[in-house]
Parts: sequence; structure tokens; C-alpha cells
Amino acid sequence: MKLKSLEKSPDTKEIEGQHELPPAWRRVRLGEVCEVNSNQVLPNTAHAKQLPYIGLEHIESGTGRIIDKVNDTDGKLIQSTTFRFDSQHVLYGKLRPYLNKVAIPDFQGRCTTELLPLFPLDRCDRFYLAWLLRRAETVEEAMRHKTGTRMPRADVHELFKMLVPLPPIFEQKRIAAKIQELMQEVDRARTACEKQLEAAKALPAAYLRQVFESEEAKKWERKRLGEVCEVSSGLSAPQEQKYFENGKYPFVRVQDLGRYGKTNNLVDIKDDVNDVAIVELKLKKAEKGTILFPKSGAAITTNNRAILGIDAFIVSHLAAIKPKEGIADAHFVYNWLCLTDMVQYMENPGYPSLKLSAISKISIPLPSLDIQQRLAAELKEKMAEVEKLRTAIEKQLEAINALPQAILIKAFRGEL
Repeated sequence: MKLKSLEKSPDTKEIEGQHELPPAWRRVRLGEVCEVNSNQVLPNTAHAKQLPYIGLEHIESGTGRIIDKVNDTDGKLIQSTTFRFDSQHVLYGKLRPYLNKVAIPDFQGRCTTELLPLFPLDRCDRFYLAWLLRRAETVEEAMRHKTGTRMPRADVHELFKMLVPLPPIFEQKRIAAKIQELMQEVDRARTACEKQLEAAKALPAAYLRQVFESEEAKKWERKRLGEVCEVSSGLSAPQEQKYFENGKYPFVRVQDLGRYGKTNNLVDIKDDVNDVAIVELKLKKAEKGTILFPKSGAAITTNNRAILGIDAFIVSHLAAIKPKEGIADAHFVYNWLCLTDMVQYMENPGYPSLKLSAISKISIPLPSLDIQQRLAAELKEKMAEVEKLRTAIEKQLEAINALPQAILIKAFRGEL
């Protein structure tokens, strides 16, 4: 499939008006520099079975790395029609083009028909073509002319009409090599930043272990949770819309904890119930300072924890722990619970649930109230510093992740 060369159109001029191309560069239609070798259809023959297979799932989004392939010599796994490709092609993922799956194979194989083997024509470098296809502009164009909604596919005929910048072949090769070099630097920076982020995420648990697994903690008196806290749960969630109309009282669900994982000040709650719900359903209110965690379902394994920053009504799937005044500090108990894996207290892993009676019997190390408050204050300060560090690293990672497209913009304007 190839489009014939086209004269400059108003579209061409409009795009060129945005930025001027360097001398010897010009704009051409994508279909003028590559074609689809879809005529290389492979039925499921004995010869085809000898070729390694690649599906969309074997290509990493954005980077185009081929992360796996399937050797199916007996043909038991791959029984559908496939395309042949080799080291002259660029593989373009037309299914869900927003995933940006564009690979440069260095071997001969076969692929799903959702991957198109594009063959670069004489005046286009294969690596340059791959980077063109990975641009955000190409992804946007593919999505603009997609077919299908739930499983969108790129309309390649329309995509091939897209205007792309084309320098001389020697300049294409230089640009492609420079992009590759810069992308490798970005990968190294991303890897280093991700390691820093993982280390920052591990700090809270490390700080908690310093407190609750210390030699000092071993000397603390141990109490049952039910002795020092009120242990309860909420009621079933309202189902009818009439209970939420003009709602003004927060109603906490398991999902509200899931948005944060762990938080010592839960105030952003999605649903609000009204007076009708409270009166008719006799909903149970938990006071500000109550500690919540999942007590039923797979959510138990998340070990999400929260301290309510406001009074709220709660769903039956949440356990509510209210420390008794003068005995237990809410933040101290919360921190201890953050280090406690509730999975060990489930009686039947096949049906995940925690009985309130079992929660009440959990043994908690409890020093005097003043020590609890001092340690809780120290941990709060440390956790705040960790949060600042984590936020800073995440912003840095966000900036690094924006670099590839910034590099491609400069490259295809002739600024590399």
C-alpha cells in the first residue's frame, strides 16, 4: 500500500507556517516514504511455525523495545494468520494506537495482523521512520482517524496522508542516531530516578520498624487492641440514589482509602449522604480521629490505613478503631497498624474477611501515653519529610518522562 507523491496543498502551507524547516528538508506524505508489506501473509504452515512470533503484548509502549517473543514450532499456541517481517521492516501497532507500539526488529519472524510491517522506501531511513511514528503528533493523527471505539484501530490509509518532515537520507541517519543516544541518556536518568523513588517509598516502613521493632519497644507492655480502643465497623452502603441527593454528610467507602493507600488525614471523600439515609438506614457515624482499614474482601491485602480528618459515616467493609482517651494516642496506634499485616489475622484466605472479635484480640505494644505522643510526633515529622522527598522525586520523574517527546519535537524541526 503506497500513496503517490502529492503536490503541496493548503495543509502543507499551514503546517509549514508553524515553523520553518532547514534547507534541503521538505514535507511529504507518510505514504510516500513507506509502504505496508501486508502481502506477506503467512498461513499457519509448517514453514511459518519455524518463525518466532510477536504480538502487541511483546512490544513495550513508547520505547518500542521487543520484550518477548514466542517460539511455537508445533503451532499449538499461534493458529491464526500472521504477517512475515524481517530486519528491513518497522513494526507498527495499529490496534489502540495510543499505546504507541513501534518496534525495529533485528530478526526474521511473524507477527499478529494488528502489527503492520512497514517497509521504508529508498529515501527513508528505517530508524528515522520509527522515530517519526513514535511522535506524539503521529499518535494524535492515528487517533483522530481511528475506527472503532472500544478497541480503536488506526486507519492506515488516512494516516499515510499525514505530512512529515523529510531531510536528506544522510541527515536522517544522523538524526536517528542522535535521538537514540539521547533516549539512552533519558533511560539512564529514568532508571536512577525510579530507584530513588523506590528508596523513598521504603522509608516510612523503615522508620516504623525503628520504633516498633526497637529494643525499647520490646520492653513495652502489650495490650489487646480491644482493651485500649473501641473496635467496630460501619453498615451496608446505601444503594438508592435518593439517599445521596443533596447529600451533605461524608460516607466513606473502601475506595476512598484506596486513593491514598495510607493517610493520617482523610478528608477528601467521594460520596455524601443525606438526612433521609441517616434516618431510614440508621447509618453509623465515625468521629474525627477514628482509624479505618479494610476488613473484608481482597482490599484487606492492600493494608490501606487512614485516620479520619472529619466526622463521617462508614461502610460495613471498613473496621473502625477509636483509641480510648487518656490511654492510647490515635497517631501512635495508626503508625503501629501501618506496620501490621492484617492478612495474618484472616481465618479463611479463600473468603477474605476479618472478624471484629479477632481484631480486638490483636496484641499491641503500648508505652505510656506521653511516650506514645512523643514518638507519634517524631514519626509525623519524618513522614512529612518523606512525603516532600517523594513528591520532589515524582516531579523529577515526570520531567524526565516528558523528555522523549521534547527530543522528538526538536529532532523533526531540525534542531538536533
